[in-house]
Amino acid sequence: MSTSFKGFVKAAFLGIPGESLVKQERDFLQAEMDGFLGDRHASFQRKAWGAGDKQRRGTIRRNERHWSAVSQAELEFMSREMDLSEVLNAGSIGANLCFAGLPSFSLIPKGSTFKFPSGAELLVEEYNPPCLDMGKELASKYLTNSGKPIHDTAFAKAAQYSRGLVGVVEVPGLIKVGDEVEVFIYRPPDWMQSHENPWMAC
Repeated sequence: MSTSFKGFVKAAFLGIPGESLVKQERDFLQAEMDGFLGDRHASFQRKAWGAGDKQRRGTIRRNERHWSAVSQAELEFMSREMDLSEVLNAGSIGANLCFAGLPSFSLIPKGSTFKFPSGAELLVEEYNPPCLDMGKELASKYLTNSGKPIHDTAFAKAAQYSRGLVGVVEVPGLIKVGDEVEVFIYRPPDWMQSHENPWMAC
């Protein structure tokens, strides 16, 4: 039996091709089979970056990062950890979607599905670890509560387990700010869990 939880879309952002890592706020996003329409990450394939990828840098591989998402609660947590004078928004860390009402968002497992009223579905591929380039971007724009600039590595430390998720579009459709989202949590089938599985022990 699948387990589901409900939350809602608090904010949506689009990454304009050729611009900075920061994404621009929108009222809605159109999910297509290769990602969000007009977003710089929309593509069926991408080049491997090296760090974090299984392939050598520059290798053409499947794009498992059509979208990225975070939760409002984790944005607030990261902002406190960094002692920021204002709360980060999802677009400022390069995410497309910000959700509310979904606790422990970054721990939602691979294979889970986000379903929206339009019929659109997003599939979770993996956790999205923080990168140093984003840390440098934030360090150039944000100050601490004492008025001091943040360190380049502050974001990577604060977001180590709270950076959110990335995934692919499973079913195209419109995703609007304020939409309810139902998250179906992936669990291995009972027969797989009830048998001794040598692959899971590796």
